[in-house]
Amino acid sequence: MTTTEPMQKQMVQKEEGRITTKIEERTGRIPSGTYLGLAIGSMAISAGCMLAGKKQIANFIGQWAPSLLVIGLYNKLVKLEHELGYGDYR
Repeated sequence: MTTTEPMQKQMVQKEEGRITTKIEERTGRIPSGTYLGLAIGSMAISAGCMLAGKKQIANFIGQWAPSLLVIGLYNKLVKLEHELGYGDYR
């Protein structure tokens, strides 16, 4: 370990609020693949609605995919942060 590693780790570590910590505890239990599956599912349902001629609902449901993917990415980053030892919720 170099002399700068503890300082870098300390700089990355930050105090989180209680609400954020609770959310990360709960979402950390959800497998990351779940968010990908939900995003793909929303795209499939959107395509089905579009083929059925329900354009408005298809657009509404289709817009869920990017949000689900971003939430899944955040979930993955939180898990990685805790695996590397920068977090302490587990």
